[in-house]
Amino acid sequence: QVQLVESGGGLVQAGGSLRLSCSVSGSIFSINAMNWYRQAPGKQRELVATITSGGSTNYADSVKGRFTISRDNTKNTVYLQMNSLKPEDTAVYYCNAMVTGGGSMWGQGTQVTVSS
Repeated sequence: QVQLVESGGGLVQAGGSLRLSCSVSGSIFSINAMNWYRQAPGKQRELVATITSGGSTNYADSVKGRFTISRDNTKNTVYLQMNSLKPEDTAVYYCNAMVTGGGSMWGQGTQVTVSS
């Protein structure tokens, strides 16, 4: 089992920055990729960014050039640096781990609110 705990959300003005953290514990060796998703009110959950076990990254078109996913293996933590935030980035952000065997684990989510 993998446990995920997000932190770092909050209220920020448009144009500002936030860094989300996802602390990972448990069967870390089983993780193939880490993702950040977000879900805005009334909308479907969408994939924002991915980092694989090999270090490859991928981003949704809506956040390319503004968001950066990274990891610190010494701290078992994955980050999402969010710059140039827009009101449309307002959502609950979830950390997700894809594990060997096809399983998927989720954190509890952290709220990000961007005011105009």
